[in-house]
Amino acid sequence: MSKKPHIALIIGSTRAPRFADIPAQWMLKQAQVRHDMTVELVDLRDFDLPLFDEMASNAWVPTSDPKAVAWQKKMAEFDGYIFVVAEYNRSITGALKNALDQAYVEWAHKPMTAMAYGSVGGTRALEHLRTIAVELQMVPTRNAVHLGMGDFFKVHPGMGGSGNMADVEANLLPAAKATFDDLVWWAKATIVAKSADTALAA
Repeated sequence: MSKKPHIALIIGSTRAPRFADIPAQWMLKQAQVRHDMTVELVDLRDFDLPLFDEMASNAWVPTSDPKAVAWQKKMAEFDGYIFVVAEYNRSITGALKNALDQAYVEWAHKPMTAMAYGSVGGTRALEHLRTIAVELQMVPTRNAVHLGMGDFFKVHPGMGGSGNMADVEANLLPAAKATFDDLVWWAKATIVAKSADTALAA
């Protein structure tokens, strides 16, 4: 297969004082040194999504809100997704949950993984995200990157940290490699499977 998977790196927080930009830029840098995929940073702030208010998901009824349609079209461009996941009260942000609900068809049969941070490395939020992804017919991969609280405090500038992920990246690089390896494998597999389905339907 000659096509490189095109991956979205989605910033899942929209708060003005968010920390998410720092790990997102670090993940983008790590992804860009690879030659087996292309990665694009996608910021939820840029889409100004309304709260979900449709009759149903676009699996059943066409979406009416133009901002949600623009979001769906953007997500359709990608072969897989890396979510930058902040843990809020043992779950993902409301903004990310809303963005996930605003599409369905576009997510289906594509892999997802994450860079998670917060209490216990954002583990509980990511586990919740994985269950949501299953319902959206995504393929959650095993490996992910978790920024635990000790490293989180070292690099969070609002909590006395340096703002420099290089200070803790030695702890993260093995997980990042495994995460990208998983994502690319599954992205290639799902691209091939979808191509086969299209050929059979022709």
